[in-house]
Amino acid sequence: MSDCIFCKIVAGSIPSQRLYEDDDVIAFHDIHPIAPVHFMLVPKLHVASLADCSSAQEGLLGRILLLAPKLAAENGLGKGFRTMINTGREGGQEVFHLHVHVFGGGATLPKT
Repeated sequence: MSDCIFCKIVAGSIPSQRLYEDDDVIAFHDIHPIAPVHFMLVPKLHVASLADCSSAQEGLLGRILLLAPKLAAENGLGKGFRTMINTGREGGQEVFHLHVHVFGGGATLPKT
């Protein structure tokens, strides 16, 4: 999608501080971190939100969720971290391209 900021990051037309990239997923630091370590895992395929996923994205979702603890540990969050997927405007989603936040590292995070 030509107006999607994450699609532009995937394409390289907007710079990002990348942590990881493969054929299907990129991970980069959040530009507005809420914790000492805060990055996002983003599929290269444009899917607006988790609610828009189907069984066709099952493998991709699994890859993203398995990458989260690996990258978290590599970035100092081996003892624990939080993941968050905002879905839909009422769920707090601001960028309508599926993404998984991973954060932690000493900040006091609210308990759910």
